[in-house]
Amino acid sequence: MKALASPILRAFLIGSTTRAFSLRPIILLSHSHRSTSSRSFSSIGTTTKMALSIPSEQIPPGMKAVHVGSPFLATAMEELSSFGSKKVFVLANNSSRKFLEGDDDNFVNILQAKGMLAAPLCTSIGMGGGEEGLLQAANEAYAADADVVVTVGGGAVQDAGKLIRLWISTKGSNTATDATVQGIQAASNRDPMPTLAPQIAIPNSFAMAEATIVAGLTTTSKIKSGAAHKSMMPTVIIYDPALSAGLPDWVRFGTALRGVEHAVGAMTHPKSNEDIRTRALAGLSIINENLKKLVSNPECPTTQSNIYVGGFIAIRALNTGCYPALGHLIQNQYSARFGVHQGSCSGILCGRIMDYHFDKSKEHQQRVSVALGDDTGNTPAARLVQDLVAMLPAVSNAHAQVGVTDEMLKEFTQWMFENNLPRYNSLSPKDFGSAEDIYGMMTKPLDEL
Repeated sequence: MKALASPILRAFLIGSTTRAFSLRPIILLSHSHRSTSSRSFSSIGTTTKMALSIPSEQIPPGMKAVHVGSPFLATAMEELSSFGSKKVFVLANNSSRKFLEGDDDNFVNILQAKGMLAAPLCTSIGMGGGEEGLLQAANEAYAADADVVVTVGGGAVQDAGKLIRLWISTKGSNTATDATVQGIQAASNRDPMPTLAPQIAIPNSFAMAEATIVAGLTTTSKIKSGAAHKSMMPTVIIYDPALSAGLPDWVRFGTALRGVEHAVGAMTHPKSNEDIRTRALAGLSIINENLKKLVSNPECPTTQSNIYVGGFIAIRALNTGCYPALGHLIQNQYSARFGVHQGSCSGILCGRIMDYHFDKSKEHQQRVSVALGDDTGNTPAARLVQDLVAMLPAVSNAHAQVGVTDEMLKEFTQWMFENNLPRYNSLSPKDFGSAEDIYGMMTKPLDEL
């Protein structure tokens, strides 16, 4: 497998850092904390077209299992049985509804026949996790006495599941009749934190919200907000590429690009270290190779599973002491302000942000260049990222393509400067001194990267 031959990935595989890792090719099997002694794995050097698995060392505390390439229906029912679940609340994107209900052998119908469905399938979560849809879902789960939350879809749905678990955990100690953002955030600050209901996260794309303890939402004022606590980590992840069938290009390729963003953030964060960077580069190498393959064969299950593995490794690197990264934060704010999908936020801003601090992060960016296919490391990583973006169908790389005007940008960058400057400077290898610095970064011509 070509990805296994890269110097970055070889270093990762043989444990060049303080941890020992192994990316093992498997026949679309899952990987979890449970025993795998009954499984037969191929050796690392084997030439194969099988999908990669996630190393058990990468599975974070609080997470029971990560299943990659497993059929979601059978795997989810098995996990629900292991929890002893009786009231299952199912939250999904509208686009995932067709996989979940309608026929007797679909997930929601099976739960209903078994008397396990806590409430009708909820599809109130919109792009970015809008406040109104989130609170509606939280109230429905609370009223239904849900004892487990199953989330099927993209990052907004996965994050909403974490926040819903917080809200339903307040039952018995809560006098409020309806969920509020403030009430959910207050629930995240309890000490001690009660045990939260399990969450089975079933992503249909590659945003990787399900691999973190952070949950974002967009308020009615179009401000990015949310909550975080180690107990919010989803309990089980099931990635079944069958659920990605028919995804719009802007979702499929945009969420895959976010994995590049996560790796870049882990590489250039001021608090990063060699262990984090080695893992980030390994994830980036896998994403880069497979994302290019995905352009020519968007529905390939092996390629999609490999992108999921690379994305998981990259986000876990970022979340080991480096969250949020500068680009991640700015792009979340851009997304909330202008209603732009985060994939296009990365397409527009990732290279520009890298270019801004290149003189302070040159060494790390050169390693990014190698992971993106330039063995010499001489081509600027920002340019290679933008070249990759240009290959991706339906992913924007210009403000005008998403309807953001220069006047809107000037207003936004002034808000950024007035409200976020100390935080930006704590996350950036190079400080910002003025609103003009931020505006100049955001509007840097792509042909000058």
